[in-house]
Amino acid sequence: MAPASAVLLVVLISSSAAVVLTNGAGLHIELTNVDAKGGYTTAERARRAVERSRRRQLASRPSGGGDVRAPVLWAQGEYMAEFVVGDPPQRVEAIIDTGSDLIWTQCTGCLANHCFKQNVPLYNHSASRTVKPVSCTDALCKANAPGNACDPRDGSCVFQVGYISGAFAGHLDTEVFTFQSGAVDLAFGCVGNNNLDAKGLNGPSGIIGLGRGALSLVSQTGAGKFSYCLTPYSRNDTVSSHLFVGDSASLTGESPVVSIEFVKNSTDPTYNGHYFLPLVGLSVGETKLPIPSALFDLRQVGPGGNWSGGVVIDSGSTISILVDGAYKALVEEMRKQIGGSQVPPPPGGDDDGEQLDVCYSQGDVDKKAPTLVLHFSGGADMALPPANYWMDVGNSTSCMAIARSNDTTSIIGNFQQQNIHVLYDLDQGQLSFQPASCSNF
Repeated sequence: MAPASAVLLVVLISSSAAVVLTNGAGLHIELTNVDAKGGYTTAERARRAVERSRRRQLASRPSGGGDVRAPVLWAQGEYMAEFVVGDPPQRVEAIIDTGSDLIWTQCTGCLANHCFKQNVPLYNHSASRTVKPVSCTDALCKANAPGNACDPRDGSCVFQVGYISGAFAGHLDTEVFTFQSGAVDLAFGCVGNNNLDAKGLNGPSGIIGLGRGALSLVSQTGAGKFSYCLTPYSRNDTVSSHLFVGDSASLTGESPVVSIEFVKNSTDPTYNGHYFLPLVGLSVGETKLPIPSALFDLRQVGPGGNWSGGVVIDSGSTISILVDGAYKALVEEMRKQIGGSQVPPPPGGDDDGEQLDVCYSQGDVDKKAPTLVLHFSGGADMALPPANYWMDVGNSTSCMAIARSNDTTSIIGNFQQQNIHVLYDLDQGQLSFQPASCSNF
């Protein structure tokens, strides 16, 4: 699962009939920030989000195989969905993650001290009348290779997914998932054992993968596209963001639409689970930065070797990260244009200074921070206003919500995607977006 993350709240509706998205309007799911119920200030929420991004580990390969795509991002997440599964219905909360495929939640079979804390009760599969085990010979089980195996007791599918920070395991089942706009039968992982970060998902019980693999929500529903619109961090925490899957995913309104082709890599299919974009440069205001476009290339390390680099757009990471050469050029130009003296980030976060190391007084940022433009091949641009890359961290201080990558991969995080309606069109192989007021959807 791509190292990422964000979670949502929906009006819960019980239904016994599953819907096929290709024959209807698709799904519309309301999203809520993971910290929405915590009573945090904007600055506190920002610092917590940065810490989650810091823990979203980056690696070149999964430690346990399975659903994870490289690079591996342990999804701490920002936006989650609340829905019900089974009959009778049981509440589940799950982070939406474009960097992974598998849909999973912790279950009552969790071994003692091998499950993290969550907001809702553990899902009890033995209490549901609609749950069914997936056979180890089923294509859905094989889709989780090489992390799949066969339970010798009954021939059902068991799995393991590994990250650099740990792993989780369980059995693969099918169940009825009921969202606000309808119900659908889905295969999912019922997790009974994990040794992940003790903080887990900061409340949610699992993840909804939106990647390209066979086990993702997108693939299982037959949806050729999905979109989301994320409300600004500065708005009231209770204002919903939105996820659309299937025919309901479309860009409307008067704002111009920009489209970008996804980067394709036919020689290493494991990389195709992520959504790579052809970033070629950056501009700060009117100044084009002296950054070689090759810094953002997805490239193979030696003949027949692993692939590295590239630029991933990620719903699960809060802040963006840039490879070293691009980050240095951005910081240098930002210092020139904002001027004044940098200030340290306020205390109180967990090592957030390691991430947000470019900070100025709020007044200087409000007056002088320019638009940041991301340039993509083909002439497509994404213009980010200051509110989309400067974060209020309290004490009249703003920090740039972009950090230095400790790897060769760059990531465009969800903070940069605020008030932008982003459409992933898998059939056309492209990402489209337009400015939007996401709070008004």
